[in-house]
Amino acid sequence: MDGDAERGRVLLEESREAVVVLDAEGIVLASSQRARQTVEGVREGEPLPLALLAGEQALIVPYTVDGRDERLVYLSRVGDLAAYEELRSGFTAAVSHELRTPLARLLSLLETALLPGEDVPDLVDRARHEVEQIRELIDEVLFLSELESGARVVALGAAPVLPVLEAVAAELEERAARAGVAVEVSGDPEASIEVRPRMLHVVAQNLAANAIRYAGPGSTARLSVERVEGAVVLRIADDGAGVEESDLPRLFERFYRADRSRASRGTGLGLAIVKHVVASAGGTVEARGGRGSGLEVRCVFPATH
Repeated sequence: MDGDAERGRVLLEESREAVVVLDAEGIVLASSQRARQTVEGVREGEPLPLALLAGEQALIVPYTVDGRDERLVYLSRVGDLAAYEELRSGFTAAVSHELRTPLARLLSLLETALLPGEDVPDLVDRARHEVEQIRELIDEVLFLSELESGARVVALGAAPVLPVLEAVAAELEERAARAGVAVEVSGDPEASIEVRPRMLHVVAQNLAANAIRYAGPGSTARLSVERVEGAVVLRIADDGAGVEESDLPRLFERFYRADRSRASRGTGLGLAIVKHVVASAGGTVEARGGRGSGLEVRCVFPATH
């Protein structure tokens, strides 16, 4: 029973829902972290304000344990639901819009291939690239969805960073050469962070791929890791075209692209995925730079102990 009780406590505490447990008198016996952080008036050992039950959308599940009547209450504020619906609607519309462009190009290529005298092998090869672009977009949408739903576990033991950076640079060497971008790797071989190696690989790969795609021919992207004052800093810095300073705060939004990148074949999800993984590991991410002065993306993780 002790194991079951502890398991139940952890499940409640870590729930993504705002959920509380009430006794027969309406006293809060337990609550999730989300409830304490987002719902005013939730305090364990004190009565739950009646307004939360009467004026909010609440799902109440009564039950009896050891002869005591208790209630499990899921609290969902109307404003939260409206914001969620707005976000979901906007995300769906953005995905639809992003899919239309490669689909339109694919249809145009196939129609052109039917015309006499056209270079069919070349058109088929270009069509294949469009299919790969669509697949990449779908894969990243699903991956981001799994991150946000908690289906993907980010933190699981300490992972050394430098070997992952070196592996990513080797994987992207051919792509970087085609883009005319040099990728260099350096850093502290002892630096490690509480992130699964697979997730760390995703972060490094998206950072490097973003630099390769947008820095421009002749530029150099430096992927590095260092320990700084109790933290581990993973960064990618390039000396390429950069972006307007006004674009910097929005680079981590899903599907957002700076003006110079709107015609790019990227999915617009890479940096959004980076931000979500870093935040899930307890870190922060920021972008620095300006037009003509390159771009630097810094991911700051708590140091391992």
